[in-house]
Amino acid sequence: MESTRVAVRTSPLTARAATGAWFLAVGAGVAESILGLSLAIHDGAPALGLVAQVALRTILYGGLFVVVDRYFRHGVAWSRWLLTALLGTVGLGSLLIGPITWLTNHSPGDLSPTPVFVLEAVLRTVHVLAVIAALALTFHRDTTRWFRT
Repeated sequence: MESTRVAVRTSPLTARAATGAWFLAVGAGVAESILGLSLAIHDGAPALGLVAQVALRTILYGGLFVVVDRYFRHGVAWSRWLLTALLGTVGLGSLLIGPITWLTNHSPGDLSPTPVFVLEAVLRTVHVLAVIAALALTFHRDTTRWFRT
């Protein structure tokens, strides 16, 4: 009986690291959303608005997770462009606009480092750094070569 070998494409370390960074970015986004939701509930936000936001974010983060897991991780070329367009431009811009706007309207002395503020800042920092790392690793020479094969 003849043995059949299946060729398995092994991704380079940079592609695996990019996958991890994209997962970290999505996870940080989920964590930020959960924190924001809990704060909104605490502040008495209308339930209908919260349900709509949860539904939208569930679809968004679920879809991004699927793209990273089912496509990017396996070297499907369009997935890296989709992640770059959605998370690397629009997503990164939305992550940075809030802090930048706050900084332009306040002085550092206005900071109130409560535990919630520190948690928000840590999550946002992790989120931003994960996206930047994912972008750099996604377009690393070895990752690019792997996506092209």
